[in-house]
Amino acid sequence: MQSLKLKIDGRLALLELDHGKANEMGSDQLRDFEELCVLAESGEIAALLTWSQRKSAKGAPIFIAGANVTERSGWTEDRIKEHVRWQRTLLNRLRHAPIFHIAIVNGVALGWGTEYLLTCDYRIACPEAKLGLPETGLGILPGAGGSAELWALVGVGQALRLGMTGELVGAEEAARIGLVQEVQPNLEAAMARARALVDMVSRRSPTAVAAYKGAVLAAVGRDPAERQSLEACAYEHCVDTGEAARGRANFETILKGGSPEWGPLRRWSP
Repeated sequence: MQSLKLKIDGRLALLELDHGKANEMGSDQLRDFEELCVLAESGEIAALLTWSQRKSAKGAPIFIAGANVTERSGWTEDRIKEHVRWQRTLLNRLRHAPIFHIAIVNGVALGWGTEYLLTCDYRIACPEAKLGLPETGLGILPGAGGSAELWALVGVGQALRLGMTGELVGAEEAARIGLVQEVQPNLEAAMARARALVDMVSRRSPTAVAAYKGAVLAAVGRDPAERQSLEACAYEHCVDTGEAARGRANFETILKGGSPEWGPLRRWSP
């Protein structure tokens, strides 16, 4: 990758954000995210951990300060709209990748930074986290998922509060409204917690994990009969691919904390 720092550790991909002035997201980063999506969809990794230890010139920690709007100087309106569609498509693609994606928010996550969190399956905040959507104060709206998807995570009222007022929320408030799932006292503790979660995922069937994620995400907004039908199809996919048989054959090993040799990732599509 040209602008993103990616390290592979076994079946874990570690994405450390450390670019530009404030980890702002522009065209160079989107091209790297296209490569990251290919990796996430390949079955070569089980999990992705996104984090940052970058700080501003004044020492303030930064996760993602927002989109790179300075690169848009001189762009036509049509090019700007096309660029934001590109952002939206990439983040939606990452959201549905068959991996466990966890993020550690240690610092400012504004605009695109908060929207990026919507691609994650689990979010851990540190005490210095500050999250918010300032876009309406700039004459636009959150266009990479913040308007379409945030409400499903935090509820309509909280989504309207964040998007319409631009109010920043800290770690504890973000956890209270469901924007993050837990708060850790510092970056080191957050990394240890994230690693523990990733280790749990990596010992499970890639096919079963991916099918579960697909069934959960596909169930959002559907009626009970549709949700149950999706669950049945995802379950039967695990049976048809042989993963259920592998689990039964290695039941004693699994009970003792071991992990059998699972089959390769075979994705299920709702």
